[in-house]
Amino acid sequence: MSTQEAAGPLAPQRLRCEYLSNPLGLDERWPRLSWWVNDARRGAVQSAYRVLVASSAAVLDDDDADVWDSGKVTSDRCIHVAYEGPALESRQRCFWKVCTWDGEDRRSPWSDVQWWEMGLLDEKEWAGSWIGLARAESDDSQPCPFLRRSFRIEGPIVRARAYVTARGLYELYVNGQRVGSDSFTPGWTDYDRRIPYQAYDVTDLLREGENVVGAILGDGWYCGYLAWGKGGRQVWGTQPSLLMQLALDTRDGATQIVATDEEWRASSGPVLKSDIYNGETYDARLEMPGWAGPGFDDSGWDTPRVFEPTGAALVAKRSEAVQVIDEIKPVKMTEPVAGASIFNMGQNMVGRVRLKVEGPAGTRITMRHAEMLNPDGTLYTANLPRAKATDEYVLKGDGPEVYEPRFTFHGFQYVELTGCPRTPDLGTVTGVVLHSNTPPTGEFECSDPLVNQLQHNIVWGQKGNFLEVPTDCPQRGERLGWMGDAQAFVRTACFNMNVAAFFTKWLDDVEDGQAEDGAFPDVAPNVLPGKGVAGWADAGVICPWTIYLCYGDTRILGRHYDSMARWIEYMRATSNSLTRPDFGYGDWLAPGLVSAGDAPTPKDLIGTAYFAYCAGLMSSIARILGKTEDAEGFASLSEDVKGAFNREFVTPAGRVVGHTQTGYVLALAFDLLPDEKRPVAVRHLVSDIERREWHIATGFIGGILLAPTLSRFGRTDVAYKLLTQETYPSWLYPVKHGATTIWERWDGWTEERGFQDPGMNSFNHYAYGAVGQWLYATVAGIDLDPDEPGYKHIVIRPEPGGGLTHARGELLTMYGRVASAWKLEEGQFVLDVAVPANARATVILPTSDSGNVTESGRPLEEAEGVSGARVEDGSVCCHIGSGEYAFVVRQ
Repeated sequence: MSTQEAAGPLAPQRLRCEYLSNPLGLDERWPRLSWWVNDARRGAVQSAYRVLVASSAAVLDDDDADVWDSGKVTSDRCIHVAYEGPALESRQRCFWKVCTWDGEDRRSPWSDVQWWEMGLLDEKEWAGSWIGLARAESDDSQPCPFLRRSFRIEGPIVRARAYVTARGLYELYVNGQRVGSDSFTPGWTDYDRRIPYQAYDVTDLLREGENVVGAILGDGWYCGYLAWGKGGRQVWGTQPSLLMQLALDTRDGATQIVATDEEWRASSGPVLKSDIYNGETYDARLEMPGWAGPGFDDSGWDTPRVFEPTGAALVAKRSEAVQVIDEIKPVKMTEPVAGASIFNMGQNMVGRVRLKVEGPAGTRITMRHAEMLNPDGTLYTANLPRAKATDEYVLKGDGPEVYEPRFTFHGFQYVELTGCPRTPDLGTVTGVVLHSNTPPTGEFECSDPLVNQLQHNIVWGQKGNFLEVPTDCPQRGERLGWMGDAQAFVRTACFNMNVAAFFTKWLDDVEDGQAEDGAFPDVAPNVLPGKGVAGWADAGVICPWTIYLCYGDTRILGRHYDSMARWIEYMRATSNSLTRPDFGYGDWLAPGLVSAGDAPTPKDLIGTAYFAYCAGLMSSIARILGKTEDAEGFASLSEDVKGAFNREFVTPAGRVVGHTQTGYVLALAFDLLPDEKRPVAVRHLVSDIERREWHIATGFIGGILLAPTLSRFGRTDVAYKLLTQETYPSWLYPVKHGATTIWERWDGWTEERGFQDPGMNSFNHYAYGAVGQWLYATVAGIDLDPDEPGYKHIVIRPEPGGGLTHARGELLTMYGRVASAWKLEEGQFVLDVAVPANARATVILPTSDSGNVTESGRPLEEAEGVSGARVEDGSVCCHIGSGEYAFVVRQ
């Protein structure tokens, strides 16, 4: 007997509150707690838990709780355990720990202590005014406002918090020190509906005597260039403004508030222009050393302008902030034109450049960014409409200088420097990678290096486009939260990174953009007039459902239930005998089209298919939430729409109107066809793929579902042929030609024609990376069970093929690490599996004879922790509990 077997479970690990580690500034009044059961034994389960919540860590040290003691709860639940203590108050910090019991009622040690802290729960607690720089109205970028306030602290401070937000962007400073490491705060939102704020612990930055708090503001999404409405600028307002307050708790229990008001001072400074699309202009000669610290003379500064208060709700930030995640050194420097040095970063990335330079005062250095090069080696910028993507730096001339922009980001692999006083070298620039700090959770690797590069490209596409919201592209004058792209990629995103909090925030943007008639917008936050488009608006149902599946989150379904139901009603009300109108983007960017939206799959077919699918999802959602009558109604509606689909778009012989890959994929994936017509549709689908010599012919809509649908209906062999296809159009064609991210178009560049239409030709656009979900779920073999979401019950079913000799997938789920790694060697199929404690799995092996299978060297029926072995649909299936397993199948 091992030491753990004798002692029982170990202390729980990876404690989280609302998906976050030690979150500061929550406004979720009943936060949910999650942990990993720490037990490496096979079949380990949690039979009970106990959570203690206290006002201090010291109280917990005595295994006591003065806030909430759950008591011993008989339950295997270890995710989303809701706090059930007394109502929480603003600024309250709660310390918590948890212990668990195993299946034999043996208790674990207590976990380490974690905490959460509430933000400001009542908007009346905000004491300040919105302030900024009094400057003339302009249709162009203006110098960034600098704001400061000096104040005194008499006596020791035991706790200090900064609650801060902006209409625009901000950087906060206390006594000359930058507060936090977040970028693009407070984030992107519909500023008319809700504005997020951040909370920071600034206790260690303050001291007795004089103190200074300061801020720099940028235009950001609020009043900078954005999309193409209102002249491309000032969608929500004309000037940035700050709302901030410091709450200083003294030892005697009093609280001193320092808030934004007319007592502050305001000025412009060295940041002359700062715009997300166009870049930043910085004149280092205008720097004001010490401006954010004590002793600075601000007598020449102005009284700030006080702006009207907002009618939007002030809400705590729900998701991870944008941060510097990585740094990249250039791999090559060229000079295709005299005086223009071009640095190749070796990776299409999103972020900015840190410049190290030395030269005379007044020297102006220009940095232009691009994803690709023209044939002559110069920057290819034709695909950057409405975005200058240019930073300018004016030297102050007092020795080595380092410059890094603040309130802009670029999508680029190449950066061009002009104006350098000395010949630059590879150390002159560093690529600073920025994205929302969503934790990595997934890994995929196989024996084909091209497929591995495809996975790399998928991950880097997600990195570059998950910056505050799931954007369509990060380089041109767009960068919007397109709903169709998000719903196409959301499942793949959940494999690669923990995006639960990220989508929790974004789905608020989606609901905020919903029209009064129930139509969801094309983009969220909503800055465009389009709405109600099939495959795009449906993200309002598909994305919450996917977050529920991947993270077991029922609260997100409840939060958005009414808005989802309104969307279903909108589709019903605007349909013609339950078929949707011929409207929308269709199978966007299918290959070989002159116009991006002219794919041959009928738009009304696509709309009707999504109508049936989303109504069916709503039936499941209603049932999960206990809304039985609604569930029955949505189920009936879904069946009626399926009937309309077959009546309008399917011939008696089983041919789907349009006879396209996308039409057949939708009909099959959404279960729209009667059983007898499904084999016919599969044959038509495969026949079309074969007719095209094993090439894809789908756009955004069909591309999401093509490989998973082929596998579901027994044609994984065809999916592999598509995956490993190296000629255009295919997933590997860009890889073969040096791509390091996913392209927007299958033919963004081809050997025959060069670049596609520059008006819409991004080389970092994640939608076609949706094939990643198939790599994880089918090639590696890690999938979930919708009836036990969050990977409580895991389905391990790798399907070898495509000439691969091995593949491996890992996923950090809400319960812990799941792994599936297979290889073909010496006539055997070898599969290693890891299942986290308190979860279980069904393993499906590629053989029809259980006598050919061993686990850890034992026949399957004798293996520890293995049960229910049987042959089903030509495969051997068995059930396993948690632990690590080694299966071998003799071929």
